[in-house]
Amino acid sequence: MRILALETSCDETGAAIVERNDHEQFVKVLSNVTATSLAIHAKTGGIIPENAAREQVKFMIPTIKQCLREANLTIKNDIDAIAVTYGPGLIGSLLVGVETAKTLSFVFSKPIIPVHHLLAHLFANFIQTTNIRKRKGSKLDNLEGGLASHLIFPFVGLIVSGGHTDLLLFNSLTNYKWLGGTRDDAAGEALDKIGRLLNLPYPAGPEIEQRANEARKSSIKFKSPLVDIKTFDFSFSGLKTEVGRFVKGKNLTDRLTNEICRAVQDAIFDVLVKKTIRAAKMFGTKQILLGGGVSSNQTLRTEFEKSVISNKLQVRIFSPEKKFATDNAAMIGAYALLDYKPIDWSKITAEPDLYFD
Repeated sequence: MRILALETSCDETGAAIVERNDHEQFVKVLSNVTATSLAIHAKTGGIIPENAAREQVKFMIPTIKQCLREANLTIKNDIDAIAVTYGPGLIGSLLVGVETAKTLSFVFSKPIIPVHHLLAHLFANFIQTTNIRKRKGSKLDNLEGGLASHLIFPFVGLIVSGGHTDLLLFNSLTNYKWLGGTRDDAAGEALDKIGRLLNLPYPAGPEIEQRANEARKSSIKFKSPLVDIKTFDFSFSGLKTEVGRFVKGKNLTDRLTNEICRAVQDAIFDVLVKKTIRAAKMFGTKQILLGGGVSSNQTLRTEFEKSVISNKLQVRIFSPEKKFATDNAAMIGAYALLDYKPIDWSKITAEPDLYFD
């Protein structure tokens, strides 16, 4: 089966063509195109929803055309179904993708599959990649991408992105339980807000990662929010406040900024790792799947490895290839192929507040 997938949940405009044979779990990506309006949002220090949606209206059709051109395919003759993100996300952005998908579905008489954006982040682990290997220097069999044939239920999934931080337990691909999530800011959102306090460019996550790596250790230590609370909830707004108090009146030299970035990253990753590992212990899972833009941070992946080793756990950590960790249409197509539930085009609506209820 071959699917054209669309992703417009936030500020990116994505189109991808993916396929999977019936006897395989791997999802093959034939083309994956993402148009970004990052330059506009960098000027405002964050995403203004109306601006994002206007750019997506301009990008949507050219992005689909480029996607089809790169795969040398046509919707009429080569595509079996249309998949699209229907939530959660910004309402204007979601509508651009949903209405485009509905139109294509109607015009070309193709079934349409609505996709839950957050779950799709974890399904990115099923995308076939050439980078299926043990990471150099790792004592764990930690595969980056290409999970498919290695999947064992139950597993714990951690979604950690700019807008969401959620922990789930999967008994099957479609039978899952939400364990906990952020009470306020998501991890990626906290990184961006702290980046503004440090006068770093938007989005701040990659810059904080780079600067944290330059400060191999830091004399600064911030609290890991809710790390000792026995629920699986997260909270990162307090960390932002703590950093704001710390930097007030200080001369932010490169060295100090680097050390702050290291301390911030340590505080966030400490609670992410400890709660996820605790969930794996509690439910006796042998695998942990990571997903979302923050999961592309190599330090976070390394900290998970260290924790598994120090806890003497027989747990394998999986994360998507970095280009599939952030918002992209290929992960939307992967979800649609592995949880194929088409509906009539007239029944799909954008649901900005979609969650795990």
